[in-house]
Amino acid sequence: MPDSPDSIPASPGSPGSPPLWRQLQLTAAALASIRSGVSGSVAFEAVEPGLRPGVQALGFQVLRWLGRAEALRRQLAKRTPPPAADALLCTALALAWDAARSPYEPFTLVDQAVEAAKRNPGTRAQASFINACLRRFLRERDELVAATEREPVAQWNHPRWWIERLKRDHPREWQRVLSADNMQAPMTLRVNVRKTDVASFQRALEAARLQAVPVGPSGLQLARARPVQQLPGFPEGEFSVQDAAAQLAAPLLLDGLRPQGPSPMRVLDACAAPGGKTAHLLEFAAPGTIEVTALEVDAARSRRIDETLARLSMSAKVVVADASRPAQWWDGVPFDAILLDAPCTASGIVRRHPDVRWLRRESDIEQLALQQAMLLAGLWPLVRQGGRLLYCTCSVFREEGSHQIEAFLAHNTDARLLPSPGHLLPQSGVNARGVPDNPLGDHDGFFYALLEKL
Repeated sequence: MPDSPDSIPASPGSPGSPPLWRQLQLTAAALASIRSGVSGSVAFEAVEPGLRPGVQALGFQVLRWLGRAEALRRQLAKRTPPPAADALLCTALALAWDAARSPYEPFTLVDQAVEAAKRNPGTRAQASFINACLRRFLRERDELVAATEREPVAQWNHPRWWIERLKRDHPREWQRVLSADNMQAPMTLRVNVRKTDVASFQRALEAARLQAVPVGPSGLQLARARPVQQLPGFPEGEFSVQDAAAQLAAPLLLDGLRPQGPSPMRVLDACAAPGGKTAHLLEFAAPGTIEVTALEVDAARSRRIDETLARLSMSAKVVVADASRPAQWWDGVPFDAILLDAPCTASGIVRRHPDVRWLRRESDIEQLALQQAMLLAGLWPLVRQGGRLLYCTCSVFREEGSHQIEAFLAHNTDARLLPSPGHLLPQSGVNARGVPDNPLGDHDGFFYALLEKL
């Protein structure tokens, strides 16, 4: 594991470091896979473990500046080169276009990109073409970059439809959201209050010479990301890695909710993998006060819930089933609380998954919104009177957030919207519906709506 997905590898030639040309080859191959529709996690997982940290770090930077790189390539070449050559050319341009952000000297990148082309049978025939393009780029960089400034996709490094939708959904914030998407996300920890507390764990980090600041009621944000295995208390389950915005889910759903009788409250985590929110529900509630059912449609992903809970010494009923089809798994007893972290575009976590913006299509939003509406309609009857359902998505698009809930409330007169954060934009922390301010620090984009059954 790298220190973080954005940890740039050592300079080429450093003892034990792989040659830069090889890293560029693998980064370009990952980019070509992503362009063909493969997710970034799968593309980088295909890289051999010893090279993966450096390749992923370079790949993340390439994906963050791909719009600019493609615009520069159009300035340099009249025709789009074959996919492998184009991926290598755009990789080099994305890394070298801005000297202040470049992980290596632009001349070094150009030299090593040409070497990468020569050493790959799939790009060898285009090596001279790549060399000519990149040498021209070095000579005319300022003029070429200036010529791309007029293109929104180059300026903001997002697809044009994404930019236009953000303008419409967040007319006063869209530029800040796009800028935030191109920044490295922080590493935030959620302290397991069943085993320790924030102050004690912060002291443990400081003893290990790791600086962190509190965020929210049970979070700590590291000054610099580290592999979890290097942090104190990981095997003992003293913390989990979870963004500050995602840490709002359990307190929102459970705070102030009381059982109707002597039995523990029945709580459903409807789309639970990999189990972070399931565990937080159990950590937040007093021992013995809730029974959690964790639902996941994918059997392979459901195993990650078991692994998460085992490390934290927690237990829940893990069920492999489709949340939108309760007849197949529900026992007929209403739930006191349901957490619906619905499938979405993931447009709020682009900082952590920069491939998402290039993989998504605008038509995905409508399809996912239909799925979200089906889940809401299917799960609402399972909530007892006086119970709650928390709807959330890691999306900044209103069709997956406020518009979804407005439509639900219009069709369900037995539902009432309780004070909720609404749309939390990346790095925002602004609460939309009067929730008392609780600084979240640097966080992802999220949407929350807390519904009560009348």
